[in-house]
Amino acid sequence: MNPSSSAPADLKVVELCVQGMTAEAEGRNSDARGLFQRAWDIAADDYEACVAAHYLARHQPTPEATLRWNETCLALADRVGDERVRGFHPSLHGTIGRAHLDLGRPAEARAHFEAAAGRLADVPPGPYADWLRLCIARGLRATAPEAASGHGDPGTGTDPLRPLLARLCARADLEALSLLLPPYMGNLHRPEDEERLTGTLRMLHAERRLPEADQALLGEVISLRAGA
Repeated sequence: MNPSSSAPADLKVVELCVQGMTAEAEGRNSDARGLFQRAWDIAADDYEACVAAHYLARHQPTPEATLRWNETCLALADRVGDERVRGFHPSLHGTIGRAHLDLGRPAEARAHFEAAAGRLADVPPGPYADWLRLCIARGLRATAPEAASGHGDPGTGTDPLRPLLARLCARADLEALSLLLPPYMGNLHRPEDEERLTGTLRMLHAERRLPEADQALLGEVISLRAGA
């Protein structure tokens, strides 16, 4: 959520939040929290309060407090309801999901991660959207049925692609990893995401440059995905 790209540059609340973000980057967390608190205190409308609440939520001492501030922020964004806050919802649902996960509420967390995934297209393409996709995908993995049943992160264990990725990591095959990891780690398990991952696997397989054992393992993964 980047308020500086969504509001006039002379907006005092935005100025304070930008200063707070600079303080965060410099490790001055106490100063950052003070700047975000000042932004909240002077907010003149729901939009300004929404921006300030988002950053204040990052500086709370407990998961409960973090959740309250993020829920406040989401309620304010819903009240604003215009283009200024359109791109806020994926981040807000994602942070609420993480707070519920920290509090041991995977079902509530998953509902928010799914809501975040459903609104990801509202975020302009770029590094922030890429990072947000990875965070949402991580939350979906952590709250998947496999994780809830005690089998751990579904990105491990019985995941047929995991052994191949481990082999590529062991060999430091950066070219193959740079191709596979974005669609794998950012997979939101929607049809278009699954198609993108399968297509990437097939492209790598067609190149036939991997060692024989890895090439065979890659073929098995593709076959398993085709039969799923």
